[in-house]
Amino acid sequence: MAKREIVRSESAPQVGFSPGMASPISQGTRFGNLVFVSGMGPLDPETKQLTATDIEGQVRSTLDNVDAVLQAGGSSLANTLKVNCYLRDMGDFPVWNKVFKEYFPGDPPARTTVQASAPREGVLVEIEAIGCIPD
Repeated sequence: MAKREIVRSESAPQVGFSPGMASPISQGTRFGNLVFVSGMGPLDPETKQLTATDIEGQVRSTLDNVDAVLQAGGSSLANTLKVNCYLRDMGDFPVWNKVFKEYFPGDPPARTTVQASAPREGVLVEIEAIGCIPD
């Protein structure tokens, strides 16, 4: 029987929500052949600072963070089943689509994109994903 496992990657940021507070979330969880990635942002894994101020740079950095967690769980962007994207400004939708197509060429995963408030100043995008581990 499958059991839930916590997924961690040093190549993706682990952030808390208040100074001195340990993070109340896991970067990801694995259950059976599925890997669930928590919402990732455009943060450097070591400094936890923004990697870019523009939407294109932030989307790339965020997708790289998502991929790092997927890989730590045994999956990858190539085996992604579903992506949820939270944009601060829907005016950034065309850039999000452009970069998404580069990271998911061919047959893309299912996807939802919505507008949402920023969890922290300067963050323009947050992305979560579900990947599978191929047999």
